[in-house]
Amino acid sequence: MAAERRQLSRRRFSYYMCVLDEATGKLLGHFSDISTGGFKLDSIKPVPLNADFRLRVEQTGAISNKSYITFSARAKWCRVDAFDPNVFNVGFQITDMTPVDYDVFNRMFSTYGV
Repeated sequence: MAAERRQLSRRRFSYYMCVLDEATGKLLGHFSDISTGGFKLDSIKPVPLNADFRLRVEQTGAISNKSYITFSARAKWCRVDAFDPNVFNVGFQITDMTPVDYDVFNRMFSTYGV
C-alpha cells in the first residue's frame, strides 16, 4: 500500500549514523533506510505520529566539511520491528531543510544508500 504510493527511490542505509533530537540532544535513533524525501529510523522508543522534530545528524567529514546537518521532519508511522521487539521502526518525512544541508543529505543517500 504505502510502497505503491511511494514515488522516491528508497535505499537501505549501510552506515551506522545517529540521529539526535536537536532540542534535547538525545539520541532518537539511527538511519536504517533513506530516500531523498524521508527516512526510516530504528529507535528504542516509540515516536508519536505526526510529531514534528528538529533533528541533527553528525557528519564524519567523509562527505561534507560540515560537522553536522540539522533539519525538520515529521513522524509518519511507527511500528515494532518484525525481528526485534525492543526496536521501533519509525518513518519520517522531511519537512524543512536548508539547500546546503539538503545537498549533504543527498550525498549521504548516494554514498551510504545501498
